[in-house]
Amino acid sequence: MKSIALKLKYILIRYKMNIYITLDYELFFGARSGSVENCIIKPTRALLKIADSNNIKIVCFVDVGYLVKLEEQKEKYSQLQEDYTKITRQIKHLADNGHGIGLHIHPHWEDSYYDGNDWAFNTSRYKLADFSSDEINRIVSKYTQTLNRISGKTAKAYRAGGWSAQPFNEIGNALLENNITIDSTVFPGGYYYSSNQYYDFREIESFKGSYKFSNNLTKEDPKGSFKEIPISSHNVSPLFFWKFAFHKLLKQKKHQAFGDGLAISKTKKNILKLLFSPSKSVVSIDGYKASYLKESYGLHKKNKAENFVIIGHPKAFTKFSLTQFEKLLKFLKPEDKIITFN
Repeated sequence: MKSIALKLKYILIRYKMNIYITLDYELFFGARSGSVENCIIKPTRALLKIADSNNIKIVCFVDVGYLVKLEEQKEKYSQLQEDYTKITRQIKHLADNGHGIGLHIHPHWEDSYYDGNDWAFNTSRYKLADFSSDEINRIVSKYTQTLNRISGKTAKAYRAGGWSAQPFNEIGNALLENNITIDSTVFPGGYYYSSNQYYDFREIESFKGSYKFSNNLTKEDPKGSFKEIPISSHNVSPLFFWKFAFHKLLKQKKHQAFGDGLAISKTKKNILKLLFSPSKSVVSIDGYKASYLKESYGLHKKNKAENFVIIGHPKAFTKFSLTQFEKLLKFLKPEDKIITFN
């Protein structure tokens, strides 16, 4: 009788946690964009090989500003025509095979151009909030229509470029007009401020489940038009970043990123803060961050989280990070399900 009671207790306390594997499908935006082949196509293909072998589906938040610029300039440059063919073919493959396709907007593409050799970025307007109400509506509408046309699917979810979705009111109005009502930008405890980038999610509690909101994505509103599905976050000690720097200096092949571009540099103040103070980071497949995937999953299970939302940037994948991702998949409990926003 005692063993039966224990089994019943186990069944009662088991619960299902939804797992989302989400990718920000984009180039680099620093001094060098990198190639579409190394930053997007190859690393995404490598992840899909793992996903297919485990019969799981991922969600790609496509940086549509890039697609718009390719369509505008591909007739002038044969390289852009080739890039456009590669990336649209992969997006269509993802959509046709049941993977989620979401809207990802880096609006600085509006002020950027191809100079014949590489993309020249102007990041002075990095956030959608840097644009007027009419411009926001135009950008969101054009990008949504472009993504839906290329993928052959209707996008339902949005993620802000650089997590910069505040203030949300004007962005929300434009999203609603395009029938997008799911957001996955917030990560509990996250905060960053620079001349170009801004987000403040410090009000969001750890292990926060999905919630409804209206015009402020950090304020819960049961009657809101939007549903927030936060990216999972993890407490990170300064030691982690010292280890990260050490592995970078060693230049081991397993820690070399697929991407061949350069990211926008963080401020010195932010770098020092990471090296000497505890911080919050997203749960990620990127580089050395993948080393805490299993630990983060265990903490979310222990705290009975509703969702476990992983983020990744194909350009930042390494052999090490993909190996850690495979290990996580083998570690998952059978009651937890990997799903998409569809």
